[in-house]
Amino acid sequence: MTNEKTIRPINGYFMLFMCLILLFGGVAMIINTSSAWYGLAIFLGIILAMGLVLVNPNSSRVLLLFGKYVGTIKKNGLFWVNPLYSKRKISLRASNFDSERLKVNDKLGNPVMISTILVWRVTDTYKAAFDVDDYKNFVRVQTDAAVRKLASMYPYDNFADEGIEEDITLRSSVNEVSEALEKEIQDRLEMAGIEVLEARIGYLAYAQEIANAMLKRQQATAIVAARHKIVEGAVSMVEMALDELNQKDVVDLDEERKAAMVSNLMVVLCSDKDAAPIVNTGTLNH
Repeated sequence: MTNEKTIRPINGYFMLFMCLILLFGGVAMIINTSSAWYGLAIFLGIILAMGLVLVNPNSSRVLLLFGKYVGTIKKNGLFWVNPLYSKRKISLRASNFDSERLKVNDKLGNPVMISTILVWRVTDTYKAAFDVDDYKNFVRVQTDAAVRKLASMYPYDNFADEGIEEDITLRSSVNEVSEALEKEIQDRLEMAGIEVLEARIGYLAYAQEIANAMLKRQQATAIVAARHKIVEGAVSMVEMALDELNQKDVVDLDEERKAAMVSNLMVVLCSDKDAAPIVNTGTLNH
């Protein structure tokens, strides 16, 4: 037997009623007749009571007879099975697992701290019970292994200054990374009869030893990008100012004065502080 087999055992309420009749009837007959033979009825009632199985909703019982797999009870309620069966309880509920924060290297070799949140449940009780030693520990170990592999496949972030442009990164591509992580974990847990309902990164950050350096690098990249936008806007504004002066014939500027005007406007527009102009009360040459 290599696959799960669902069985429908005998109704437990009927067998419970029979056990009570044997137990109380045997006691009553011993008291009334003083015959020890009715003790067999009490003994039989106790043996039959050992076969009663209570299965809660979203739970199951795996039945074994002297090491041989008999089947799995998935329907909830009170049932009766062979008293010689050993019964192993396996939950079918969705379970939540938050892994520990692992230090791994991303695709670029940068150490990062990463953890994952996994939602899973058992779908094949035979595989969960017999194909792996401890399916809960198997989930933890394989999830950590999948996270380590995933982190090595993608960079933490893009760095435009180095010409590194990745379509998928750990920080920005949340959906793509979650899908890849879910598939990787599902492939590893399939042999244990476990279905992955959701897998996503719960924590992501640079490792402590490089966190400060990477933060400064990100700040510098942001400043350069902002300056780039400022310069583009300043050039556009200077061009517009010169065109307006020429079209309206406000003042006639030679090339040297245009260069001086462009220089002054660029300083005013690109400076990170307010400009303090000097008012010239003389001629343009002074």
